[in-house]
Amino acid sequence: MTPAGLPPAARLHRAARIEDAVHEVIERRLRQRGWRPVITAYTGYGAPGWARVMARVVLSRRAAAPKRREKVRGWRSFTTSPVNNATVQIEIGGQVHETRTDRSGYVDARVKGDLAPGWGCVRLLTEGAEPVEAPIRVVDPAMKFGLVSDIDDTVMVTALPRPLLAAWNTFVLDEHARAAVPGMAVLYERLVTANPGAPVFYLSTGAWNVAPTLTRFLSRHLYPAGPLLLTDWGPTPDRWFRSGQEHKRNTLARLSAEFPDIRWLLIGDDGQHDQEIYSEFAHAHPDNVAAVAIRRLSPTQAVLAGAIPGPTGGAEAVGSGGKTWFSAPDGAGLWSLLRDTDVV
Repeated sequence: MTPAGLPPAARLHRAARIEDAVHEVIERRLRQRGWRPVITAYTGYGAPGWARVMARVVLSRRAAAPKRREKVRGWRSFTTSPVNNATVQIEIGGQVHETRTDRSGYVDARVKGDLAPGWGCVRLLTEGAEPVEAPIRVVDPAMKFGLVSDIDDTVMVTALPRPLLAAWNTFVLDEHARAAVPGMAVLYERLVTANPGAPVFYLSTGAWNVAPTLTRFLSRHLYPAGPLLLTDWGPTPDRWFRSGQEHKRNTLARLSAEFPDIRWLLIGDDGQHDQEIYSEFAHAHPDNVAAVAIRRLSPTQAVLAGAIPGPTGGAEAVGSGGKTWFSAPDGAGLWSLLRDTDVV
């Protein structure tokens, strides 16, 4: 969003101004055709006294939900138009807060409100749309352990960096055809069972448009429920495209500030920049990192992901930056290393 008190045109990059102009034309025409606002609520998180609420307001024809056996293509997640500067009310714990959507229709607000540890919800309202409830993962202040997991090639096989494959996976492939990484769901379930109440965050450079698809995927493959921390593709107020790496770095720094007493097990893969980002975070915030677990890609997967194939051996644990790094090709291998450590 443009900083308050400053002329929007003076702050926005040319690409952002063009995008806004296109959105304005599309929104006007869609409203004329009867499209109405719809709130898409994302899973938020917080602690007693506050919550981070995330959602998006878009125009939609409000078509009926697809039948159970109907194929769900990724491109359907992008056939909407954002509603800019819409007023959104957030009802939480008997309090009502008001905020506005940003230029892409998103709401990302930290609000005050008392919710008990565990799972809670907030109610979102905006003019012309049906009210919706957004689930909130409320972290117990006594909790000292949590998981932060990458998604692409860590819990889901995607080979994301290859542009054509990324486009195929995102826009064309039936979401039920996406493959889960072997053993990772079992690993996560064992970790949260060993640490009751431990929060699980799924951090990815993917677009918020695919959040409902990712949520269904995680549920279908029995991953523990937890907030998705995604990003918005496209122009920003000061550049052509957002930086996925900066999104991950900023999100990790935010989590360390919001939950200073939690030590995170950082889980990723060796196909992109997870190792570099996690290493930087471990050096900058050593008290907030329990360990790092890296899922090693196979030579074929590494090539598809645009990485250089690494060693193809079994599970191993190495020291780096004062933290233990666990590396294995799947969830079973990582669990064999983690189960006998003080991390679990």
